[in-house]
Amino acid sequence: MAVIRAFIAIPLPGEIQQRLDQVMVELKQSLRTLPKNAVHWVPAGNIHLTLKFLGDVSLANLDLLKKMLLAEVKEQPIFEFSLGGVGAFPNANRPRVVWVGIQAPQELQVLQSGIESMTEKLGYNREERPFSPHLTLGRVARTATNQEARQVGEALQAVKVGFLSVVRAQEVHLFQSDLKPTGSVYTCLLSVSLSDKKDS
Repeated sequence: MAVIRAFIAIPLPGEIQQRLDQVMVELKQSLRTLPKNAVHWVPAGNIHLTLKFLGDVSLANLDLLKKMLLAEVKEQPIFEFSLGGVGAFPNANRPRVVWVGIQAPQELQVLQSGIESMTEKLGYNREERPFSPHLTLGRVARTATNQEARQVGEALQAVKVGFLSVVRAQEVHLFQSDLKPTGSVYTCLLSVSLSDKKDS
């Protein structure tokens, strides 16, 4: 059965990705004593706000997935969210994922919850953890030593990243993800506009 790897996300404008790249440059500078492969940094052009990671999607189900996503998203309103601060999952003492934080209105939670319910009907497992919106900047390598991971956590606490920007969420994309030797390549398979209708 032919499958692709896919996820659903809100894309970011290029200027926001450039700001995030500057944050990564600052973090890399503070981690320059670590081995180069201790943290796998995400190319700035690949950073987005993930709403649902689907994993393997059967090509036979792709059209149905697109139809259901279109119906789910087009009724949801355009909203804005702000970016700022850096941190790590599960925490700064044991960092695995390095992120920039997001402060968003209830509309984001409603949008993500609707997509979660929709994809569950199609057989995709519901996330066990509550939705915690963030932008992934990098992942600490599995081969990193405890000392190296600690250094990453210390750098996150030392580098001061305040408010970065406000992003207007206007579209939701279905992305295909292809792993190449040079890293992941994302292709937009469907773009759905959020509703700009104002409540009367």
